Amino acid sequence: MWHKPQLLNAIADLLLLVGAAALLAAGAVWVVRVPSLPVKQVVFVEPLAHVRRGEIEQVLPSALRGNFFSLDLEAVRVALEQLPWVRKAYVRRIWPAGLEVRVEEHQPVARWGEGYAEMVNSHGEVFAALLPESEMARLPLLVGPPGTAQEVLQRFVSFGKSFSAIGETPVQVSLSPRLAWQVCLGNGMRIEVGREHPKFTVGSRLQRFVEVYPTMVGNLPVLPAVVDLRYPNGFAMKVAGDGKGK
Repeated sequence: MWHKPQLLNAIADLLLLVGAAALLAAGAVWVVRVPSLPVKQVVFVEPLAHVRRGEIEQVLPSALRGNFFSLDLEAVRVALEQLPWVRKAYVRRIWPAGLEVRVEEHQPVARWGEGYAEMVNSHGEVFAALLPESEMARLPLLVGPPGTAQEVLQRFVSFGKSFSAIGETPVQVSLSPRLAWQVCLGNGMRIEVGREHPKFTVGSRLQRFVEVYPTMVGNLPVLPAVVDLRYPNGFAMKVAGDGKGK
C-alpha cells in the first residue's frame, strides 16, 4: 500500500472529510446547546387591536425555551394561537437575538348563536372571545346548526345586498334545523324566507318581495311585524297584534 501514492492520497482526503464532518457536527451541537445566544427581543410587526400584552406575557415564556438557534418556532406559534383573539401567528428569527411575530387577529362581523361570547369572523369561522357589551350589541346576530356559520354568513351578506335596495339592513339571519331561513330587519320586521327549493329559490322569493316593497309594504301606515315569503305566487303579512295574515 505504501507504494501506491494515489491510494494514500485518497485515504488522506477521506480522513480530512471525516474530520471536517466531525468538526461541523460538534459545532452544530455547540450552537444548539450554548446558553450565550438567548432570544432577547420579541417584536410584533403590526399593532394589536384585541390581544392584550398581559395575555402574550402569560403564554410566551413557556414557549421561549432554548437559544436563538434551538428555539422551536412552531411552539411559539402554537402558544400564540391559543389566545382567544389570535386567528393565525407567523414567527421568524431576526439575527442576532430576536423574533419577529405577525399576528392575524379575528375580525368579528357578527355574534353567533345564543352564547354570550361566540362570534363569527370575516372567514365564517366561529371563535369565542370577550368584547365590550356596547360593541357586541352593535354586531348582527347569526344563528344556525353547528358547522353552518360560513353558510349563514354568506347568506347574511347576500340578504344585505338585496335589502339595501329598499334602504333596510338585516340585523339577524337564522337557519333552522330544518334549513329554513329567517331574516330580521333593523325596522323590526321579521321575514320568513323558508327553505331553498330548485324551482322556488330563496333568491327569487326575496327579489319578488323587494320589487313590490315600495308600493305594497313601505307605504303602509304601520309596517307588518311578519312577512311570510313561503308561498309560490305571493306572500303574507301580519301586523303586530293582528292574528290574521294579509
